[in-house]
Amino acid sequence: MSNHGKFTPNKNTKFIFVSGGVLSGLGKGITAASLGLLLKNRGYSITNIKCENYLNIDSGNINPIEHGDVFLCEDGLEADLDLGSYERFLGKEVGHKNFMTLGQIYSTVIEKTKNLAYNGATVDAWLYIPQEAIKRIKEAGEGYDICLVELGGTAGEYQNVIYYEAYRIMNLQTPQDTIHIHVTYFPNPSHINELKSKPTQLSVQTLNSMGIQPDFIVGRGELIIDDKRKEKVAFYSNMSKDDVISNPDCDSIYELPPILAEQKFDEKVLIKLGLPVNKADLTQWNEFVKKFKANKKYNVKIAIIAKYLSTGDYELTDSYVSLIESLKFASSYTDINMKIIFIKATELENKDEKALADLKSADGIIVPIGWGSRGVEGKIDAIRYARENKVPFLGLCYGLQLACVEFARNVAGLEGANTIEVDPNTKYPIIHDIPFDEKYQTIKGEGASMRLGAYDCVLKPGTLAHKIYHDHNGFKDEKNNLISERHRHRYEVNNEYRKTLEDAGMVISGTSPDDFFVEMIELPQDKHPFFIATQAHPEYKSRPLTPHPIFVEFMKATIKHTGNNRNYSEIIQIANTSQIK
Repeated sequence: MSNHGKFTPNKNTKFIFVSGGVLSGLGKGITAASLGLLLKNRGYSITNIKCENYLNIDSGNINPIEHGDVFLCEDGLEADLDLGSYERFLGKEVGHKNFMTLGQIYSTVIEKTKNLAYNGATVDAWLYIPQEAIKRIKEAGEGYDICLVELGGTAGEYQNVIYYEAYRIMNLQTPQDTIHIHVTYFPNPSHINELKSKPTQLSVQTLNSMGIQPDFIVGRGELIIDDKRKEKVAFYSNMSKDDVISNPDCDSIYELPPILAEQKFDEKVLIKLGLPVNKADLTQWNEFVKKFKANKKYNVKIAIIAKYLSTGDYELTDSYVSLIESLKFASSYTDINMKIIFIKATELENKDEKALADLKSADGIIVPIGWGSRGVEGKIDAIRYARENKVPFLGLCYGLQLACVEFARNVAGLEGANTIEVDPNTKYPIIHDIPFDEKYQTIKGEGASMRLGAYDCVLKPGTLAHKIYHDHNGFKDEKNNLISERHRHRYEVNNEYRKTLEDAGMVISGTSPDDFFVEMIELPQDKHPFFIATQAHPEYKSRPLTPHPIFVEFMKATIKHTGNNRNYSEIIQIANTSQIK
């Protein structure tokens, strides 16, 4: 009997390794998560582990411009953005057991050698490092029917060879319990106008050189891979054409599970693993995709005041993936066509005309996570604009802290108020750090502590925040006005200024259970229709079938702000009657 799903006859956890070839960023995580969704819908309990190549212990101290959104887990893990895909597709929480890096592995093995754990053996990397990876993979899969093992990077990189060796060893020991899926790229050169299979052939050769024969090839490309291309790559890769799966570009990543199901990918996987092909039911997911893709009744513009966009000559939005997806879920839920405008905080700071025009065109303004001083004054200007012009505003983490700074300066009259992260010598340190206390913080490095993971918060009855969680059954314990959200930050609202802010009209609508931390703030609705900020990160808990209440209500507020003769009560009714069950 599985600990997490229906009864299945297998006694051992099955492991599906997913590797990548040709180039990075193909979507191994989305492919694996989509397959996991299909297998879950056939009654199997599914989990995952992401194997990263870098020596960092986690993703927390990596520049998001380089590596994308750091996904924050319930247990405080700061992980690769792919773990967010697993949570959203599988509808389950992941954490430390579902993520490993080479830094973790090497650190553990070195520590064991210091503690004589290997009985005096010569600790050779080729033997002991893969074994440590295998240990973590098996621990991740314990108690589940199937574990998806996503290998970071691409085949041929020297950094990730140990993960491929881990697969080779596991497949040699228990071939009935392991399969290998290789996700590759089929380019479509414009001067040729056909999908080319040669890069995939060469990538499979790289696998073969490591003693690995893939069971499936999943081909990414602009178009669907036709039979001719499938036959060719199958012949050169020593496999059946039926085991070459097409993964074409989609308007939305959420369309992929039905596309894979149509090719019976999940059925083929179960057969190779020796598992029964239970009946599938994708009704809920298909209804969500249909609604997600449909043209909506209302149109709004959302401005995100961004800091992490530029990388060389390009601009990427991966730094804000969880926020973007949360807004998409909420806009679909409320029948809204949403256009996101990314406005660089530094351009607002420099009074760039286009940035200012974009800000003024927005129906809603969001100030998300951020670190350091770059662009801070631009974010504060955006917050002031939202407050004074009654534009719906949502502050997330740094957005709450800077909303307090803006309010202190321009409403409470504390000229020069700031966060000590930006100005350590400010006369009015509205935001400050606190002495380390293990019940509040986690040590991240020398002199650095953070609040990480899920923390409880008590909401004040009669506030907008309380109403939002009540209306969407979002309380952890409504009797005690208790919610729980994920945190990832270092600085806090300075309690010495709480009364000053409240006396000036700010509402502190959420605090930690011991009243030590300010968790949520807002303005009274007779002063502003929707001005709310949270120290937490609700974007990490929003899922396709269950959008987070804060984003849903923010989207509703943007409809009212547009003022184009739209019936606000109508949008409320639509949102309340179109909930995806």
